Amino acid sequence: MTEPETVARPGAALRLHRDAPAWGGLACAAVGGLEFEDPDAAVDLLSQTIRKVKDEGFGGLIGPMDGDTWHSYRTITQSDGSLPFAMEPRSGRYDHAALVAVGFEPISNYLSARARLVDTIGAEPVRMEGVSVTAWDGTGAEQLIARLFAVSGQAFAGNHFFKPIGLEAFLDLYRPILPMLDPRHILFAHNGSGDLVGFLFGFPDRLGGEKPAAVLKTYASGLRGVGHVLADQYHRRALDMGYEEVIHALMHETNISSERSARHNARIFRRYALMGRRL
Repeated sequence: MTEPETVARPGAALRLHRDAPAWGGLACAAVGGLEFEDPDAAVDLLSQTIRKVKDEGFGGLIGPMDGDTWHSYRTITQSDGSLPFAMEPRSGRYDHAALVAVGFEPISNYLSARARLVDTIGAEPVRMEGVSVTAWDGTGAEQLIARLFAVSGQAFAGNHFFKPIGLEAFLDLYRPILPMLDPRHILFAHNGSGDLVGFLFGFPDRLGGEKPAAVLKTYASGLRGVGHVLADQYHRRALDMGYEEVIHALMHETNISSERSARHNARIFRRYALMGRRL
C-alpha cells in the first residue's frame, strides 16, 4: 500500500489513494479519511480531486475507502438513529451528500441488522459432519491473527473490491485491538484432520446499546456450510453468556449472510455504500 496524499482546503480534507482496487475494469483511485466541516468546501475539494485523478489517467474514483477493504471504507446512507456499535464505520454530516453532489453513485451496498438471540436459534444446533467448533483459548494472540490471515485470503478472494495484503500488514490491523479481544467471541472450525476450515470473529458491543448485544463481525470459511455452523454456534454461546441481541454487522446486501439474517427476523438499522464515479 503506497502512502496516500493528503488533499485539503479550508473546511474540507481527504486522503487520496492511487492504488485502489479496480472497478468494472477501470484503474481507480480512492478517497478516504473524509473530514468535511463545510458542505460547499467539501464539494469543491471533491471536484478538484476528480479533475486531478482524471488528468492522471485514472478511469474511476471510489470512496470513502482508505486504500482497500481491509481498512476503513463505506459511508452511511440510511440510519434509524441508534447508537453506533464498536468498530462500525462512521460518517461525517456532509460525507454522503457531498459525494452525491459531484456525481458519485452507490457501487456496493451493505447493511447491519439487529435480532433477538432467541429468534436465531432452532430446536437443534446446526451441524456438519466432520466439522467441530471451539472457542479461542486466549493464548498466542499473534499466532491467532496469522491463522485468521491464512483463511481470510482464501475466503474473501471473491469478494467485491478484494485486494490481497501481506501478513505483516494484516497483523498491523489487529494488533491495536488484541488487548480488547474476548476469547469467547472468537470461534474456530476444524475438519476431522484438525485443519482450520473457518473462523468467526465477534465481540461484545460496549458502546451503550439499549440491550446487551453481541456483534457478529465476520465469519469466513474455505468449505461451504461452515459459516452457517459457526454463526449458529455463536448465537447459542452469546445467549448462554447473557446477551439478549445480536448485531449482524456490515453484511453485503447480496451475501447469503444477509438472507440468513432476514430469516431470523433481524431488523435492519443501518445501510452503507461504497460510492464510485466514472471519469
